[in-house]
Amino acid sequence: MTWRGLALALLQAALMGLGWWLGQAWGVAAGALLATWLWMAWDMWHARKLLVWLRSTELQQAPTMSGLWGELSTRMRRWLRLGTQQVQQSEQRLQDIFAALQASPNGLILLDATGHIEWCNQMAEQQFGLDAQRDMLQSMGNLVRDPAFSAYWARHDFAQPVLLQGRDSTAARPVRLSVQLYAYGDGRHLLLSRDITSLEQAEAMRRDFVANVSHEIRTPLTVLVGFVETLQTLPLEEDERKRFLGLMAQQATRMQSLVQDLLTLSRLEGSPLPARGEWTPLAPLLRQCEDEARALSDMVTRKSGQPHALEFPPASAVQIDVAGIPAELQSAFSNLISNAIRYTPAGGQIVVTWTSHADGSATFAVQDSGRGIDPEHVGRLTERFYRIDRSRSRETGGTGLGLAIVKHVLQRHGAQLHISSALGKGSTFSATFPAQRLRAHAIGFAGN
Repeated sequence: MTWRGLALALLQAALMGLGWWLGQAWGVAAGALLATWLWMAWDMWHARKLLVWLRSTELQQAPTMSGLWGELSTRMRRWLRLGTQQVQQSEQRLQDIFAALQASPNGLILLDATGHIEWCNQMAEQQFGLDAQRDMLQSMGNLVRDPAFSAYWARHDFAQPVLLQGRDSTAARPVRLSVQLYAYGDGRHLLLSRDITSLEQAEAMRRDFVANVSHEIRTPLTVLVGFVETLQTLPLEEDERKRFLGLMAQQATRMQSLVQDLLTLSRLEGSPLPARGEWTPLAPLLRQCEDEARALSDMVTRKSGQPHALEFPPASAVQIDVAGIPAELQSAFSNLISNAIRYTPAGGQIVVTWTSHADGSATFAVQDSGRGIDPEHVGRLTERFYRIDRSRSRETGGTGLGLAIVKHVLQRHGAQLHISSALGKGSTFSATFPAQRLRAHAIGFAGN
């Protein structure tokens, strides 16, 4: 500021001197006044120049000025640049936040104090059938007509979520949404929606599983308790005693098989996937399955005296190694074969085949001449404890878990299970292994 006062004083002195030279006393006063007006005009010109710049949209192009006004314009430009950078950074952070909200697996909707949509992510659009552009500032209550949501909004009690039916829900594929509102800001609300269909299905499966296990164990346990009470309270003949003990042993064996299958399923679900470097020769595995199958066939057809006609591929046709765990593969193959034996009448035919394909894959198949399966049941056969005929399954010693075990084993080994059946024409259960899981049997390798 000192130089501005000095410059003004010098200008006044110069004009006052000129005025004295021209008109003595009145010239001095006129020179001082003129110098002040010129100085003010100069300042006003700079001020207007700065104001024009500030009013313009090109704030980065500051006018070139010197002195105080030059310093003011420079500092203003710096402040404006700093403010612009801060705004840009804030906008970028906001965009990052919105991008993160877009990536959320849950639906997110921002509502104003009156329940109108201010913003929503793509998941919310899918779940509620919204359009972010079309439905902006529309009332959420008008777009979601579910009475449960209307009552939820009217109560203004958002401590617990409300369950709604999803937009894409059908009778065959129900979709369930958990929706909850959270207050924030000045009367605004965040609507959070989660697809809980899989959770509800898992919970239903858990309930069914517990109920089925309880039912399966309760029946033989009731029989055992009844026989024990009979043996304890009634004097029985030796023949009756032996018969009762035989029935008790049968029920105990049934419970033991059930527990063993449950443990097998638990182990399959909790263990790591089998390594591809562990190779199992197919020929001895099928030979073991054949021995077990013939023993089972003799047992279930003992009364009729008409054993099944069993056909297995010769060892020369199955000189193949399969990448996987021998015990699991043997369990899957044995379950398919034993199911065919149990559900094929005495004297029926069961054919086990191994077929190689041009693309290097191969199929293990078990074909029987039983009474077949109605197509409506085929899709559910691998569910735990699912039985077409419960009484027949119990008579043959099945636990209802065999095909569930088969499905898990094949999935762990990269194979696919296919079921083909027709009533009165028998059934074919086949497992197709990919080429990378197979190799020609190497002589000298016993397993790995």
